[in-house]
Amino acid sequence: MSNLGSNLDDLYREIILDHYRSPRNRGELDSPPAIRVEGFNPLCGDEIVVYLDVEDGVLKNIKMTGSGCSISQSSASLMSAAVKGKPLDQVRETIATFKQLMTVQEATLAHDGEAPVVDLRALGELAALQGVIKFPVRIKCATLSWNTLIQGLDELN
Repeated sequence: MSNLGSNLDDLYREIILDHYRSPRNRGELDSPPAIRVEGFNPLCGDEIVVYLDVEDGVLKNIKMTGSGCSISQSSASLMSAAVKGKPLDQVRETIATFKQLMTVQEATLAHDGEAPVVDLRALGELAALQGVIKFPVRIKCATLSWNTLIQGLDELN
């Protein structure tokens, strides 16, 4: 591994640990949210509750509670920071890009070794979770909060 790759891995590890130790948007919304959705991963016991406050097509506020491994909880924190205050179409675009990142390994195998291109710059800090794809069993941990968010957004329709 190159020194740059090692430094990047260290940076990503620090971002994940920071979001695990100091999660963003933790707690419940003070006022009743329009949406409350629960997610659970029975394979490892990770659980998340996502509270959404949507107004005029914008994800005005998002809060979360739950427990689980560092990957699931860091991913939830990173997700909330990435989507809070954004228009719903941009939220859905971010979800799609992140889910594409989490399926690169499967897609690579299905397309004879050619991975689809994921613009890591567009993901910002979310790119820290790209290492999860090396451990397929942990992908469900990383995507739990995202799938729960999708369920909540789908309830709006």
